[in-house]
Amino acid sequence: MHTAYLTVTLVAAVLTGSAAVTYLIGHEYPRAQADLKRIPRSWVPVLGSLLAAGTVGLLAGLVVPALGIAAAAGLVLYFAGALIAHLRVGSRRLAGWAVFFTTEVIALAVTLVYRS
Repeated sequence: MHTAYLTVTLVAAVLTGSAAVTYLIGHEYPRAQADLKRIPRSWVPVLGSLLAAGTVGLLAGLVVPALGIAAAAGLVLYFAGALIAHLRVGSRRLAGWAVFFTTEVIALAVTLVYRS
């Protein structure tokens, strides 16, 4: 179980960490997504910071389990909000969202099972 927990946590951290970097460096993709979802571009760095905090929390959870659980739960909520943003504007391009959301749900589930 430890190997599954470690693997899922690291995969989730890599995914959210890479997304955080693209948001924080001002890459065009997050800005285009914000425009598509009618979210102010001023929110892009904030969203990137939330992703970065979630990434750090997942990694910190390897040492302090409560932080990992909180971070995984927060990221699940973050991506639930992303789904709402997609659906609000009628976007049906959900493949990327599904990968992130599923990874975070699995990370939360594995963390809860492993740490209980």
